[in-house]
Amino acid sequence: MQRYREDKIDRVRELAMQVLQKIHVESAYANVALAQTLRDTQLAERDRRFLTELVYGVTKAGGSLDYMIGQYVADIRKAQPAIRELLRLGFYQIFVMDRVPPSAACNTAVELAKKHGRRGADSFVNGVLRAALRAPERAALPTGRDARALALRSWHPAWMVERWMRAYGYERTEALCLCNNTSAPLSVRVNTLRMNRSALMEQFVVAGAEARASQWVPDGIVLHAHGALDDLPPLRAGLAQVQDESSMLVAHVLGAEPGMTVIDACAAPGGKTTHIAQRMENRGRILAFDIYEEKIRRIEQNARRLGISIIEAEMRDAREIGAAYEAMADRVLVDAPCSGLGVLRRKPDARWKKSASDRKTLPPIQRAILASAARAVKSGGVLVYSTCTMEECENAAVVQDFLRAHPHFTLEQTGAFLPEQKTAEPMVQIMPETDGPDGFFIARMRRT
Repeated sequence: MQRYREDKIDRVRELAMQVLQKIHVESAYANVALAQTLRDTQLAERDRRFLTELVYGVTKAGGSLDYMIGQYVADIRKAQPAIRELLRLGFYQIFVMDRVPPSAACNTAVELAKKHGRRGADSFVNGVLRAALRAPERAALPTGRDARALALRSWHPAWMVERWMRAYGYERTEALCLCNNTSAPLSVRVNTLRMNRSALMEQFVVAGAEARASQWVPDGIVLHAHGALDDLPPLRAGLAQVQDESSMLVAHVLGAEPGMTVIDACAAPGGKTTHIAQRMENRGRILAFDIYEEKIRRIEQNARRLGISIIEAEMRDAREIGAAYEAMADRVLVDAPCSGLGVLRRKPDARWKKSASDRKTLPPIQRAILASAARAVKSGGVLVYSTCTMEECENAAVVQDFLRAHPHFTLEQTGAFLPEQKTAEPMVQIMPETDGPDGFFIARMRRT
């Protein structure tokens, strides 16, 4: 092991390197790995923010950073995992962040390479970063309007950008990609079983957060909070639930009423399930299903925190619902497993974990779940299908295939449940770069 001076080790950058290794070597989820590190370490708020920016920034920019590093290194994949992350951190600080002195980015990386790398690793890291500082033009990303150039500039996989350019054109795709690199809005749903929106907004303001009423849903609040969200008393007290505005729309479109029987086919982690319960005034019955035991526990925990008692959470494959609950429910929600391309800004590692083949593997699963869940809808009942993606093959195409195969279901307008700018659409598609909330698709159908 090489000699290093502990007093020269930058603790925050070392933690960032370790979290990134968990993400890229152990396939940990970025938000989970970072949250665990933040819980286990005593860092000042400024250092917590810096660590978060490093981890999420490097994770989002992953492929583009490797392209830049590749202009100075033959094959970064041959480097030790720790050294790969140190180079990525170095390039991110030098070329993306505007407030970190290049010398600090370089020197701290070299010291960490001494501690965590094999003999000579510090010289290697120093050489690469110094070369980048001497000739930064070599790291310039391509400026063309082709998909590969836009993908590199916007930190997205090329296949994803190619697909969006075919669907939306260059300008809209560029706007979507840039939106995915911004911070997602923070919104919460009022627990209307315990408090109204105006009173809760006052509580958030007293707790030190900025709060404004959602323009999309009557029980939503958009927050700007400093510090850890979990520390806000209204959330700890079960007066609110973190949930995006577009996700909140689903319960409104479903239109469940007190006393009804409702099935939530793919319920975890329970945000929409508990929202439905609130809309039902905690009267009636909600059957909530998921295939993982841990996710069932999360649904139950959320319900307890919010004071909800009508949810019955059970492990069950959504494709089995129809046979078990034939014509039993007044309302059925299928919030289907999907590619999740509408929430990429919330999950910095997700874009690199997605596959172009998802469009082949997911729609058959979605169609099977929807067909099974439809059997559980009573005559006159409502079936809602939703996803957090913008992919046509997972959204409108699935619904249209279903309607052709099930003529006893008819598509209903969603306009009565939506803000004015969306009222003309029978099936609603929310786009993050133009609408603001997460990318989401919702369709409402009634059984005749």
